[in-house]
Amino acid sequence: MTTFTITGAQIWDGTADAAFAGTVVVQGNTIASVTTGDAAVQGQEIDGTGMTLIPGMVEGHCHPSFTGIHEPAELGVVSPERHMLETARNLRLLLSHGFTSIFEAASAKPMLGVTARDAINEGMLDGPRMMAGSPEVTTTAGLGDERMRHIHQESFGLIADGPDEMRRVARECVRDGVDILKINISGDEFVSHARAEITPTEPEELAAFVKVAHTFGKKVAAHARSSTSVKMAVRGGVDCIYHCDFADEEALDMLEEAKDRIWVGPAFGLVHNSTREGDVAGITQEVAQELNLFRKFEATCATYHEIRKRGIRVVVGGDYGFAVTPMGQNARDIEHFVRFFGYAPTEALRCATMVGQSLMGRSDDLGQVKEGFLADLLLVRGDVTQDVSLLQHQDNLAMIMKDGKVFKDPRSGVQAPGLIRAAE
Repeated sequence: MTTFTITGAQIWDGTADAAFAGTVVVQGNTIASVTTGDAAVQGQEIDGTGMTLIPGMVEGHCHPSFTGIHEPAELGVVSPERHMLETARNLRLLLSHGFTSIFEAASAKPMLGVTARDAINEGMLDGPRMMAGSPEVTTTAGLGDERMRHIHQESFGLIADGPDEMRRVARECVRDGVDILKINISGDEFVSHARAEITPTEPEELAAFVKVAHTFGKKVAAHARSSTSVKMAVRGGVDCIYHCDFADEEALDMLEEAKDRIWVGPAFGLVHNSTREGDVAGITQEVAQELNLFRKFEATCATYHEIRKRGIRVVVGGDYGFAVTPMGQNARDIEHFVRFFGYAPTEALRCATMVGQSLMGRSDDLGQVKEGFLADLLLVRGDVTQDVSLLQHQDNLAMIMKDGKVFKDPRSGVQAPGLIRAAE
């Protein structure tokens, strides 16, 4: 059993409003002790002088099988074999950016997430701890339905209409072995026939879907931009409600009333990049204006200012994996929480660590630098409790440790070799 002693670092434990000088001992995969000030070195010493030691980050809206696409239909063209390889590359990339856990908000094809999760658990692939998601279940004419009268196009959606079809598709995903079932209740601005404030899914369809998921002990995540879809998600028992951009006062009241059983996630990276950096993906300012993306930007900011004030649990994760949101930018969303939603730096860090682990169902052993917890830890150069943007730069991540194993070692600056290497 390998023992490490991390000395000299400022420790942010995942709960406090400030860091403190201390020493952490890791034995095997567990944090054996957290001591204020200096302590005797046991085993191998890792010098954290000038750095902040924090819990590993959690990506709460993750699509590792989204492979830099411009249009959703592109995902249907990639062969399953190639798609699995590209997913594995993205997972290693996420770990190399300090995300030691991910909540897969949907897989682009059935079995991609499940296969990746199992391979990571078996030690076959390098990657974060992972809850595997189903594809995004949608209705005809909903987000994820790319079919046309004259062309059958696959995308990231599984199509189901009516309660009976919802039950069947949900059960098939359960049979696949997923941890999370994802349903698209509202549309999105990128869908010409179902914009963000349209709600194609019916309450009866959602109820059937959620009942199957919860019967089998699975979590349900939902795409819900319209106010109607947010209310439907709360009433329907959805666990994690994404976006909520256009939530009205009634929807916000419902979210607050349910705050002890739900999580929300703005997935703001896509909104931010589409309005400010969209040219790389052909989303010019004119296109963004035509798609009402600036209105969505303002609505999202206003909604999450209010959500923060109401104490609703919010996870980071920005819909990365599109051409406009390249995988690897994921930590930008922590700074977005500070800049655009009014979070203090440590509040935003909690969303990326402790709150994320509560969504993962791991509050008892992950998300804090605490004795007895599992050793998913990052050493970050500088004071990340004052400047969360430090997390966006790989060179600032001096140490990445997952389950007590050092993936990136500050003593050499080298990442551990793996079966699949990302182009970093």
